[in-house]
Amino acid sequence: MVTLTLVAAAGIIAVVMWRLGNFSDVVRMGIQDADRPLVMPEKDKIDHRFQFPSAWQIAQIPVSSRFDPPLGTENGVLVYNAQKYREMNEKRGGPHSGDDLNGIGGMDTDLGDPVLSPADGLVLFAGEPSPGWGKTLVIAHKTTDGRSLHSMMAHLNSIDVSRGALVPRGGKIGTVGTSNGYYPAHLHFEMRASHGVDIGAGYGAAVLNRLDPNATVASLRNSTTDALSPSPLMLALRNGVNF
Repeated sequence: MVTLTLVAAAGIIAVVMWRLGNFSDVVRMGIQDADRPLVMPEKDKIDHRFQFPSAWQIAQIPVSSRFDPPLGTENGVLVYNAQKYREMNEKRGGPHSGDDLNGIGGMDTDLGDPVLSPADGLVLFAGEPSPGWGKTLVIAHKTTDGRSLHSMMAHLNSIDVSRGALVPRGGKIGTVGTSNGYYPAHLHFEMRASHGVDIGAGYGAAVLNRLDPNATVASLRNSTTDALSPSPLMLALRNGVNF
């Protein structure tokens, strides 16, 4: 009898929440909304390995028909790779997990330069996971063959988009920074084969879900190296289409 009473009470609460609209808010909740996400007892000790997009967020991720470099021109001109993917750095603890992109002037000459979304996507994380990472963005993309890829841009000086925003390829999402003065200005850029939001470490022996950023972008360019074309999502946003 007690069990039946508890089940009935739970059903009534669920109906009330649904009618009030609160249930839809729970469904749409993302990884940065909850004070205490599941398996994370303290807000200031979030373990990003346990963070996954909600079903609502996954449904919003647009298909990316083309990828471009996140710094420089649409073809990555006027940029050099100061520390390549998997390049060994003993002082930092092992091989590099991404590419360190710089403007051709070096040092802080590219401080404040625009950082662009490498493809149409959905912002899953926008914040500062640690002082060393500085301001960081993680954007989810779907490829035309159905793969789930995430791009990560770190050490930003500013973040110009919010979590949950749809961002078009080539759209400005932030600016190049120094990670609170930890390093000379540059963009740490990663590509991952991922479903969950894992900020992770910038160096480490294990490859995990990290991909070669330069090779991944090149393989998904789906265009000649000199072709210039606007993102379909960018054209839709410019024409006031609401999603």
